Amino acid sequence: MTRKLVMFGTRQIAEVLSWYIERESDYRIEAFTVDGEFLTDTTFQGRPVVAFEEVTQRFGPDEHEMFVALSYARMNRIRAEKFAAAKAAGYRLGSHVSPKAQVWDGLQVGENSFVMEHNVVQPFARIGADTTLWAGNHIGHHSVIGDHCFLASHIVVSGGVTIGDHCFIGVNATLRDGITVAPRCLVGAGALILGDTQPEQVFMAEPTPASRVPSSRVRI
Repeated sequence: MTRKLVMFGTRQIAEVLSWYIERESDYRIEAFTVDGEFLTDTTFQGRPVVAFEEVTQRFGPDEHEMFVALSYARMNRIRAEKFAAAKAAGYRLGSHVSPKAQVWDGLQVGENSFVMEHNVVQPFARIGADTTLWAGNHIGHHSVIGDHCFLASHIVVSGGVTIGDHCFIGVNATLRDGITVAPRCLVGAGALILGDTQPEQVFMAEPTPASRVPSSRVRI
């Protein structure tokens, strides 16, 4: 049965994710929404754009689900705020796992999460709410990815890893098995993480084992 969906966002992330949803899911996107102060066009992708302050009047939560399609700006905080606002307005937040991802029966995926093609998610792994896995990652067995995270592409998350809330993991990063990445950490492209981290650390790729040494704190 076709399900009706309102998508929050009208920029590149929304354009890309709506492309997947239209082709891979049973959702039908009825409209897009943004905060009224950012409403500049009345249509996007051939569908109406309405102010979030008015969306319940035209595309109510009794008949529609919502998906917040925003980027990782401010360590995913903006997306998390709109996620909370949508839930407060009464919407159920949808999720999508691409049929071209390799996942196993029983995978737990939270609301407003998106798993793109060629992700391999091994048994007993869990993905939290409002979390995006871009294309081509490996998520090892018994790993737990928290809420409001964004994982770019070609990342190796080894077995038994815990990634805290509000983390960003860049392309080609590698996380050793059994470690914990604390909340609000930024792991840069190509970084190698071999041990537990502290909250709000930033890790950049280095040609030596010093890649584990944080270069700064995250500004959020």
